[in-house]
Amino acid sequence: MGDFLMAGFSQATAPSSLIATAIGSILGIVVGMIPGMTISTGIIIVLPLTFVLDPGISIALLLGLYVGGMLGGSFAAIMLNIPGTPSAAATAVDGHPLVERGEAGRALGVAVIASFIGGLFSCLCLLLIAPRLADVALGFRAPDLFSLVLLGLTVICSFAAKSWIKGLLAAAIGLAIVTVGQDPVMGTARFTFGSTDLMSGVNFLTALIGLFAIPQLIGNLASTETGTRVLRTTARFGRVLPKLSDLRRMRVPVAIGSVVGTFLGVLPGAGGPIAAFLSYDYAQKATKNPPEPFGSGAIEGIAAPESANNAVTGGALVPMMTLGIPGDPVTAILVGALLVHGLAPGPLLFIERPDFAYGVIVSFFWANIFNLLIALAGLRLLIKLIALPRTILMPAIAILCVVGAYSLRNSVFDIYVMLFFGVLGLAMRWLDMPVVPLLLALVLGGQLEEHMRVALTGSQGDYSVFFTSPFSAVFLSLAAISVVWSVISSRRTAGGAP
Repeated sequence: MGDFLMAGFSQATAPSSLIATAIGSILGIVVGMIPGMTISTGIIIVLPLTFVLDPGISIALLLGLYVGGMLGGSFAAIMLNIPGTPSAAATAVDGHPLVERGEAGRALGVAVIASFIGGLFSCLCLLLIAPRLADVALGFRAPDLFSLVLLGLTVICSFAAKSWIKGLLAAAIGLAIVTVGQDPVMGTARFTFGSTDLMSGVNFLTALIGLFAIPQLIGNLASTETGTRVLRTTARFGRVLPKLSDLRRMRVPVAIGSVVGTFLGVLPGAGGPIAAFLSYDYAQKATKNPPEPFGSGAIEGIAAPESANNAVTGGALVPMMTLGIPGDPVTAILVGALLVHGLAPGPLLFIERPDFAYGVIVSFFWANIFNLLIALAGLRLLIKLIALPRTILMPAIAILCVVGAYSLRNSVFDIYVMLFFGVLGLAMRWLDMPVVPLLLALVLGGQLEEHMRVALTGSQGDYSVFFTSPFSAVFLSLAAISVVWSVISSRRTAGGAP
């Protein structure tokens, strides 16, 4: 492990990788700060630019954007009371009251420090857990891998929507789309309707651009919310670095947020919003007689969800790197980015390319370092970017989406595919259907079919192979529990039960 870690450190610490990480952090903070933008949208816009870069540099850029986006979303939540990301909603509860009291710098400083500590804690857990989990996963056979992928899909569907039926329906749509193209075993055409453009299937990244960027663009254009309120608060910014008394008060909430965020990040489907609000609740129960009550500007109410937000990022990388199962929508996009470069996330990544696997972990460490330095050094300037006029921002993003879709395969057909998925994304938003299960189905659908067919070929069509394997039986049981739990929770919610 030591030699591989040093090789990864050397790869991630090369000047080109460090520059890419710093640029990604800046872009992530800016994207997260702009109300209406999401980390997923930012990564999708940047993704086509990484195709000509070295894989190590590409993942460094995207990880910087991932980590920076989490922090940037909290800036908008604190300054405008408009969460830049869903995970930052809990931060706004106590962050914005501090701004209204003229202590914007104090609130932002606490958020930056708490995010940094949470990110470092999850990075340490990633370094310690991922290689061991990969060793265990190397013993998985085709039935085990099929059941594991199925578990990933059902967990995401369970957490992604108020209605489990809509979640499963969205996943089914994604699995149906995956079948378009050539059969992975026989090589025959499926659902191409005579079109040669569909022989290679639906490009995953083209679908991503349409599903995320276009609904976001239309939603932003329809919104009348602006960022001009931030200009009135910069005059009363105050100091950024927290006082020693604030650091003492942050200790317990940051510890709670770091542990809860990392744990829930490892669980596929839990995600940042759940971790942030759970951490906020636990911190509230653990803090006795705070100087400011929770909800009116308590430092603890900022530190707990912020540390949880960035701890989720490292936790979500664990199942992505070791099992090939994305922990959230952003890591699903990262899986697609790695596949473009010919690198398949999973246990074999630590065997075939250990230098790259450890390089990803070290790049995540540097992303947290740059996040801290850039945020503290350029906070006053970065905050002003929230007020960027939408008339400039939105057309630029639309142009980048079209160029990105075309550049994937130099095909005009992919632009039409992007527009189709944009319309699909809009329809799903209007019907209150979650996009995440569809996204995960697009990422995992091919693996699901491949492992199932290999398992059935080896067992000569005997379906009992999925239940006789211990690992497979456990994964299938967890998948069933996930669906049943979702059904029960949905019925309780509908019936008004606690």
